Amino acid sequence: MTGWLGGAYLWVLAAHIIVVVFWMAGLFMLPRYLVYHQETLGTPEAANWVEREARLRRIILTPAMIAVWLLGLGLAAHDGLFGGVGGLGWLHTKLALVVLLTGYHGWAVGYSKRLARGEARLSGRALRLSNEVPAVAVVLIVGLAVVKPF
Repeated sequence: MTGWLGGAYLWVLAAHIIVVVFWMAGLFMLPRYLVYHQETLGTPEAANWVEREARLRRIILTPAMIAVWLLGLGLAAHDGLFGGVGGLGWLHTKLALVVLLTGYHGWAVGYSKRLARGEARLSGRALRLSNEVPAVAVVLIVGLAVVKPF
């Protein structure tokens, strides 16, 4: 199935990059929202953070993640991932990182829902440190996608 996208390849690649930017923007915003939300627990302002987080998840985060996966798998199929083409170690590693990033997405969404119930399980410091996960992931993923080191 290598090359199955034909002339649409660059359009699919462009769309993939665009939705990755949206997803990453959401993944940079939500953890920051969680910090602010946790700091307002027990105050009337906390309800505003619940609504902001829900809108971010519904409008940007989840649709972008789904589009990233669909377009990315299409691109991977184009490159021969499912056809046994060699030399795609970089792509396997990139996909593993995207799986981990998807897990982080799920964790952040889950923590948002816990905060909506008034349950704070992390310290403010730990929550702030969790903000760095998407940045580290995007550096590794982009490096692999551009350099294709193995």
